Amino acid sequence: MAEKKQALLIFTKPPLPGVVKTRMTTEHGGFFSMEQAAQFYKCCFYDVCEMSMQALKELQAMNDELVASDPTADKITYDFFVSTTPAKSLPKVQEVMEIITRNWDIDVHYVIDTGSTFDEHFNDAFSQIFAMGYESIVSIGGDVPTMPKSHLIQSFQWLDYFQNTLGKPGFVYAPCQECGTSLVGFSHNTVMDHTGVYYNMEGRPALDGYLAKLQEADVPSAYFDPVADVDEITDLGHAISCMRAIQEAAKYQPLFVPTRTLTWCDLMGITVSTPPNDNHDPRDILDGDEEVEIDEAEFQKFIGTDAGDAPTADELKRISEGMDSLRTNQAAENAYEASQYN
Repeated sequence: MAEKKQALLIFTKPPLPGVVKTRMTTEHGGFFSMEQAAQFYKCCFYDVCEMSMQALKELQAMNDELVASDPTADKITYDFFVSTTPAKSLPKVQEVMEIITRNWDIDVHYVIDTGSTFDEHFNDAFSQIFAMGYESIVSIGGDVPTMPKSHLIQSFQWLDYFQNTLGKPGFVYAPCQECGTSLVGFSHNTVMDHTGVYYNMEGRPALDGYLAKLQEADVPSAYFDPVADVDEITDLGHAISCMRAIQEAAKYQPLFVPTRTLTWCDLMGITVSTPPNDNHDPRDILDGDEEVEIDEAEFQKFIGTDAGDAPTADELKRISEGMDSLRTNQAAENAYEASQYN
């Protein structure tokens, strides 16, 4: 039995007026005051932290159960990290975290990330944690209140699969709504860093930057559904609608509801609306009496009929193993969730 450590990393700033979510304030075309923007971010951060702690608790419980039933299985410790900058921000972040963790039996580890660009800050935080002996890191920001708990759980599971079953360290990611990322993770020996991803002069989106690195180094990866962060007022409308949908679906699905953020938006009286839409789908071509002829040869030429080479036997085997591993992990997760509801 090997003992391993995995880290969940949340990047944050202290939730102070003028420091966070300034693009949503009246000074920058939004409708929040600086104080309200700070309150909003604090609610998001609280929800993201609690969701993350729940994910780690579930992962830990599943691993403890596995080790109890199979002494040869790897014993994994899942730790919670918060990274901030500059160093003077740390006391305020710790103060906030003490409130969040008051009802949670979990230790919080802190990192102060440094650098002249976000890429360098990202690299520095990852390097510090890997230097502490952690095998893999999954990172998110503090402004993703609709992040599914399952994204975090399955990210660690996929990284374990790549490392232990495939024998090749991998990468996990979920896009955000603007060609960037809302979740990024990889192992200590993955050929990957953040250099040139978020800060480059070519105008290349961050998501494309990671893809280029994956392809160049032939790194296996797992993709998760996009999750929007909340930087602009338009993002807020989308987030509120999604949070209400999550709240409704949580009556039947084991979902984490970002209650603090949603309650704060309700207390503020924020409602979501869209302008009247006069656009319509011009269906007269289909609904009319005139039959439309389509040149089948031209159509096939346009869309192409070659679906590409069929997967090789090795590729099919690798995909099958990955899906079997995911199904096994999902079954364990479902069993844990059911035990919490009973």
